[in-house]
Amino acid sequence: DDMMRSFVAKGKPVWSSPDVQIQMGAKDALVKINDMSVGLPDTYAYYDAEALISGFKKSCAFAPRVIKQNRGSAGEGIWLCWLLEKEYCKTLGESSLEDSDKLKLMEMNDNHTEFHTVGEFLEFCVAGPGGAAGEWKSVFPGQYLKGGKEAGGQLVDQRLLPRISEGEVRMLMVKNALFQIIHKKPVEGGFSAVGGINIPTFYAPDAPEYAELTKKFVQDDIPILMDAMGLGDQPLPLIWTGDFIPADGPEPGSTVYIVGEFNCSCVGCSNFGAACGPGKELSWVSDENYLEGMKLLVVGCSNFGAACGPGKELSWVSDENYLEGMKLTKLVGEKAIEAVDEIKAKLAAA
Repeated sequence: DDMMRSFVAKGKPVWSSPDVQIQMGAKDALVKINDMSVGLPDTYAYYDAEALISGFKKSCAFAPRVIKQNRGSAGEGIWLCWLLEKEYCKTLGESSLEDSDKLKLMEMNDNHTEFHTVGEFLEFCVAGPGGAAGEWKSVFPGQYLKGGKEAGGQLVDQRLLPRISEGEVRMLMVKNALFQIIHKKPVEGGFSAVGGINIPTFYAPDAPEYAELTKKFVQDDIPILMDAMGLGDQPLPLIWTGDFIPADGPEPGSTVYIVGEFNCSCVGCSNFGAACGPGKELSWVSDENYLEGMKLLVVGCSNFGAACGPGKELSWVSDENYLEGMKLTKLVGEKAIEAVDEIKAKLAAA
């Protein structure tokens, strides 16, 4: 990262830069976009124990919360928090929880449930299990603020949207172009749709089911996204995702979607979900999902399947498959050139 930053400082194009990878992937990105159409206003970031204790005790007194650590990408350190044996207050900030108040907690990596006091949960977040935090079932050690902000130590506090149990909607982007929409439904009885513990359904970019979300995010929010992140001089990543949670809209029966996270450094391919996890194999993936997934992973080469393997040639691919396969290849290439041109223009104007 330091080497790449040294090139940026010398006016050399670097894409995506370490700052884009880190800042877009960090959970506090949700705070920076909380006033966009897909943001949630009562979203907060905590970088030290004092802010965490004060902020969480007020927010969780008002409504169920999601507490998200910055590190990890499989749901570890992401906790759903419900208040037990006590009513929520009517307005945010009206009251504050006591250390002795009780919580129900669910960790998103495996959907396991724990019951602790507010004091024990906060101690676990800061110092880890044992001592004042008590015993925990989580296989991860807490200590989410360790190292401070510079080392990625942070927690984000966001209102729990109960319709998350319906699943998340992932928008798979090639720069500013939508390539695929994936609805990830949790397995029965769960809230988490991460990794291999979801049931995916795949949609084309123009799917009418998500037309309003596509307009709000792709047309309205993406053009101002990098400025909101403090990255206005940088282009969007080439391949990245936004994950959205459904919520009740302003009109009865309507739905809006709220960003749960962005990912631009370890983007997964949901079509290969059946092969995700210990003891699973690629052969478990259906032919349909394999071909669809390969469109992204090898930039359109699923249509070149007739030429895939020892002794096979590109001439074996039909004209129809060749043209179809080249669509994504062309899209990725065009977006890459577009981004490099943006960088060059900004450097020339500097």
